[in-house]
Amino acid sequence: MLLKFRKSRKLRWALYSLFGLAALAFIFFGSIYFGMWGKIPSSEELARLEQSKATQVLASNGELIGKFYIFDRQPINYEDLPEHLIEALVATEDVRFFEHDGIDNRSLLRVFFKSILLQDESSGGGSTVTLQLAKNIYGRKDFGAFGIVINKVQEAIIAKRLEEIYSKEEILSLYFNTVPFSDNTYGIESASMKFFNKHTRDLSLVEAAVLVGMLKASHSYNPRIFPERSRLRRDVVLMQMAKYGYLSEEEAQEAKRTDLELDYKNYSNNKGLAPYFREQVRKDVSKILDTLKNKDGQKYNIYRDGLIVHTTLDFKMQKLAEAALREHIMQLQEQHEASYGKNAPWLTNKNVLEDAVKRTRAYKNLQQEGLSHEQIMVELKKTKPTELFDYQGPVTKNISTIDSVAHYLKFLNAGFLAVAPETGAVQAWVGGVDFRYFKYDHVSMSKRQVGSTFKPVVYTAALESGMEPCTYFSAEEVTYENGWTPSNSSAEDDPYMNYNLKTALSRSMNTIAVKVLMETGIGNVLTEARKMGITSKLPEVPSIALGTAALSIEELAGAYTSYVNNGKPSKPYYITRIEDGEGNLLAQFKPQVSPAPAFSETTREIMLNFMQATVNEGTATRLRSVYGLQNDIAGKTGTTQDNKDGWFVGITPHLVAVTWVGSDDHRIGFRNTRIGQGANSALPVFGKLMQKMQQDPYFSNITKASFNPVAPEVAEMLDCEAKKRDGFFKRLFSSRNDNDEEEKNSEEKKEKKGFFKRLFGKKDKD
Repeated sequence: MLLKFRKSRKLRWALYSLFGLAALAFIFFGSIYFGMWGKIPSSEELARLEQSKATQVLASNGELIGKFYIFDRQPINYEDLPEHLIEALVATEDVRFFEHDGIDNRSLLRVFFKSILLQDESSGGGSTVTLQLAKNIYGRKDFGAFGIVINKVQEAIIAKRLEEIYSKEEILSLYFNTVPFSDNTYGIESASMKFFNKHTRDLSLVEAAVLVGMLKASHSYNPRIFPERSRLRRDVVLMQMAKYGYLSEEEAQEAKRTDLELDYKNYSNNKGLAPYFREQVRKDVSKILDTLKNKDGQKYNIYRDGLIVHTTLDFKMQKLAEAALREHIMQLQEQHEASYGKNAPWLTNKNVLEDAVKRTRAYKNLQQEGLSHEQIMVELKKTKPTELFDYQGPVTKNISTIDSVAHYLKFLNAGFLAVAPETGAVQAWVGGVDFRYFKYDHVSMSKRQVGSTFKPVVYTAALESGMEPCTYFSAEEVTYENGWTPSNSSAEDDPYMNYNLKTALSRSMNTIAVKVLMETGIGNVLTEARKMGITSKLPEVPSIALGTAALSIEELAGAYTSYVNNGKPSKPYYITRIEDGEGNLLAQFKPQVSPAPAFSETTREIMLNFMQATVNEGTATRLRSVYGLQNDIAGKTGTTQDNKDGWFVGITPHLVAVTWVGSDDHRIGFRNTRIGQGANSALPVFGKLMQKMQQDPYFSNITKASFNPVAPEVAEMLDCEAKKRDGFFKRLFSSRNDNDEEEKNSEEKKEKKGFFKRLFGKKDKD
């Protein structure tokens, strides 16, 4: 009897304990369900799921050139998921996905015994795709010892609600759009574009298996870092597909024999195609979004709202322009360094180096700590491992901050912009040699003296003022106010040789450019520059004829578009429209073309003829002789004082391209004119680009386009000798006292000179 009572007592205690545990479990579950451990999203909130999405920047033909994001995620629809991708996921991650209601009961038992009772987190947990989706969307929190239980219960509740709201197809779409991949990439579309440079719908079986295999451990199975591990994991996925009947054994084995090949595209803001252009787009779009609000009355966010920014950039031309610029600047850099040898200013000019050091963040930080200049310089002479830019690839050296500054001072930089003259649409934009190391954008941020590329503006104003193209000017030097005496870089200084405007411009003769300016009037030239779209302040001095004005590449390109756009300048633009993720238009932008021509059609034809002569027989003949270009091209070279800046403007019927090359520190110029002249420093970028474009029929509308012939009356106006020498008696009786431009043009102030002095043309000296 006693034994029976004791057994009954133990049984009761067991039952009480069981009920107690059940009650505790129920209370614990209730505490989770009702949000005591953190709010669980309601069915209503789950029904309007919104995830942070990357904003895409697209080229003119829809190619992806970059993204702005916190997490690299780009959502797609279920219809874009290939069947073998879905099968690979189900076979590997959740074989009963289409049967359960969010929780796989068989897996749940394994979770209970292994993960909860045994605290074995490596056992896998048996999560379904829906449970993983809940984790992907809401993440996990640290709840200490109970963390794994609380997180899994929360995910189970969310998973059940998701299954009640969404179909299996919608759950798969949500999963693939939110699941994390390697390299800070979220969503299958972003991963597909990053690792294989193709859209998800175009993934092959093998590529799909690689991406699904990555889900088990995104870092460990990253095919970029660990290709062999990734291949082995891919093969596991393929065998799982065969195991569950999605592939035959033969198909799986054949797929396993396929090599792992990536076409990796990093959409980092520092890398990839057109980084300078993308950064400018980011700045502009951010400003535009500040003026717009979404349906909830909130401002759009470029990093989270999954916008689509359409641009004018030509994807193919941009690639070729970047390659052309890099190829040339690499070669030019070698010439530049070799020309200076051991006397390079970045090594020997103490002021240049010290000023550059003072601009560094390291110097400013030490200065804020209260160190003197001498103490700071001592600190900055200490060496440390430093990654440095090099054209052959980044190198790491044990050097000081001062040595690093000297290293970067030696590098030339460049800017290149190509636009469609009819609209100003930017086709290619290269702001520098490497955005990772040189953030300064020489297209949008820099203004440099433009040299002889300003001369066409002077000649245009002269023609508009009534000067005939066959007007002749002597190349003789003249001294102007303040004792300024411009000279020519060539030996064409015969005081009795006269050149027409076409020859003077095509040979870029400085002395004649200033004379044309003075006869036209500085005011008229400045007015013409404004008509051609130049907005920067221009100095009202004779030297402006030689390009002492500082302009941006964008301004110069816009001005030159007028020569192939019926005299109407087009302002460069590059954003055409901004859309939300559903394709709804948020903002649209149209070309900004001047409504009225800046000059007459006659002037336009004459100037274009002049600049064609620059290419055919003048300072830009390298395009013909070195680069073998036979298509219709006009252009103008430019070199500034002391060879600080090299310029070239190339013009075809449907493209205007501007190149600048020089040092970021204006005190460091090219060693000599042979290297620094625009024909050598800047022109080759255009020459190489055109060579590359001619090899691709895609660019035929540019490379095979021809200028219209000049009108008969214009041809008649241009029909004169390139140069002519003064006759004997004119040389004998002429007076050339050119100390002062006013003296030269005033008959009253001319002095009679001796017979031999007039005969041999000797100039008086002050």
